Amino acid sequence: MSINLETFDTNQVGIKIYDLISELYPICRSITGNGVRKTLHILERYISLAIYEVPTGSQVFDWVVPKEWNIHDAYVKNAKGEKVIDFEKSNLHVLNYSTPIHQRMPLTELKEHLFSMPEYPDLIPYRTSYYRENWGFCLSYRTWQELEEGEYEVYIDSALEDGFLTYGECFLPGETDDEVLFSCHICHPSLCNDNLSGISVATFLASYLGSLPSKRYSYRFLFVPGTIGSITWLCLNENQAHRIKHGLVLSGVGDAGNMTYKKSRRGNAEIDQAVIHALKVSNKAYAVEEFSPYGYDERQYCSPGFNLPVGRLSRTPFGQYPEYHTSADNLEFIKPASLADSFATCLNVIQVLEHNKNYLNANPKCEPQLGKRGLYGTLGGKQNTKAREMAMLWVLNLSDGTHTLLDIAERAGLPFQMIYEVTEALLQAGLLREYSDGIEKTR
Repeated sequence: MSINLETFDTNQVGIKIYDLISELYPICRSITGNGVRKTLHILERYISLAIYEVPTGSQVFDWVVPKEWNIHDAYVKNAKGEKVIDFEKSNLHVLNYSTPIHQRMPLTELKEHLFSMPEYPDLIPYRTSYYRENWGFCLSYRTWQELEEGEYEVYIDSALEDGFLTYGECFLPGETDDEVLFSCHICHPSLCNDNLSGISVATFLASYLGSLPSKRYSYRFLFVPGTIGSITWLCLNENQAHRIKHGLVLSGVGDAGNMTYKKSRRGNAEIDQAVIHALKVSNKAYAVEEFSPYGYDERQYCSPGFNLPVGRLSRTPFGQYPEYHTSADNLEFIKPASLADSFATCLNVIQVLEHNKNYLNANPKCEPQLGKRGLYGTLGGKQNTKAREMAMLWVLNLSDGTHTLLDIAERAGLPFQMIYEVTEALLQAGLLREYSDGIEKTR
């Protein structure tokens, strides 16, 4: 597989990703329910998606699949009959997973079920009550301050009952059974960066990879509710999880911040090396975080019983921007250019993974004469000829079966793409042979 990023119109892709986010934005999602199903059915227009339903009460390791939650309407009316909180205006207004209620109560009692953020008085916070039955409303602190004493009508038309946990899976078979995993959480309501950005970037990655005629790896894209979704998938697929050789959790990839990579639990897995290399050669600012057992679903894939090589790719890390988990995480907060850059970064990582192999120098005793093979000074009319000549020398010198192309790129201080391109030229000249698991391979 080869991806020509020089001719790939990532900016146009960024606009398309943004448009998909715009369509998904109004839907009220949670860890279960019709919002997730509606979202997955929209994604089916772009990719082939298997949708799974796991019944309430199913034991998944130490967890149990919860009841299914659906909501139709909710509001709070003051004594004048005016809606002072309205679910139809923002689905963030309702405490996610609220139990149904319809009664009148004084303001003092109502305030025990209201959530706001005094530090950001104009924003509606996103709050949940997944595993402890409760009801409540979220509102801006400014609105909270304006509530007058008196009786209020409280109405939440929701259902919390036996049903299913729903998740989607797109599998793209490759030349081998070894897999690259992309996982994103699909449980948040109207929040664009967290995580409609991850959902939509993953969808367009799957669509693009599905259009390619061949791939070295098989690719698995998971659209799962956070925490309980990845736990459920791992429980149901425990026997095949070992096929995952590289993985990324995509979250918060639409804001204007720099790229941030959180390493896998292993710390020096090939996916860690590939992502960090791709960020390094991008000539853009980036950050790398060490693994911690807190965050998104990478902590489930990296739990000690699995210890899969899965890192997390984001832009500004969660909790480090004021818009996080608030009504300000909207369509104005994310940028098509940022979505395009995140998409391109993923493609660069995939390019490295697909072509990162070991080779043997077929003429290892002293340096071969490159000029007579047309490889010195005239390497296909490429720019940076001197750098490419050095890349050839590095590849020939370190191709002893123990160094991957990524190892060589890092040691040489050269972009992986350049190392890969000169490797192809050396293969065609008969100066290299592919080497895997102690076996020489022929083309």
